[in-house]
Amino acid sequence: MVILFLNGSAVLGQNSTEEMNSKMTGTFSSEKYGLHGKLVAKEGKGSELAGILIKASELVSTAKGCHLYMVSIDVLNDDEVWVTEIWETREDHENSLKIPEVRALISKAVPILEAQQTKGQKLKVLGGYGVKAIH
Repeated sequence: MVILFLNGSAVLGQNSTEEMNSKMTGTFSSEKYGLHGKLVAKEGKGSELAGILIKASELVSTAKGCHLYMVSIDVLNDDEVWVTEIWETREDHENSLKIPEVRALISKAVPILEAQQTKGQKLKVLGGYGVKAIH
């Protein structure tokens, strides 16, 4: 049995994952490189960190291979900032970190981060609702 969530509703089926994926909006013909992680700012610095990351999203929006760079703040803790990214390849993501303006933003963010950070999740992005198909 396959359980998928589309538009907030569970879809149950006996079909294979590939068959179910073909019915979803925005499936990929191949896996993409994704990252999802939490950055914790020093107390009271969450909005500043989020602002820096929003600027970074604007810079990488035209970088080769960038499909998504989403910045969010935890609703229960304004100092926890989440970043979700989708890239064509891992190399495209790594190259984005070499952009001089991005490096400058990283330099601004580091001093306002808590010393202890958790490692983000690396993901194989397969597709889903709200994710545009990329061929």
